[in-house]
Amino acid sequence: MIIINIKENESIDKALKRFKKKFERTGVLKELRSRTYFEKPSIKRRTEKIKAAYKQTMFMSENS
Repeated sequence: MIIINIKENESIDKALKRFKKKFERTGVLKELRSRTYFEKPSIKRRTEKIKAAYKQTMFMSENS
């Protein structure tokens, strides 16, 4: 359960924004979406490799 302490004179909008950030960091929605359909392990590995290669090229392009 996610708990957000609201500070004095803090608007509801700011508290809601903090809640949304905290909720997104937990990864609940990402896992829920991944569980909606079955993905073969071989395809899962392939997509992870493609993502890793993409991140690496982005990192290399930033540093050069």
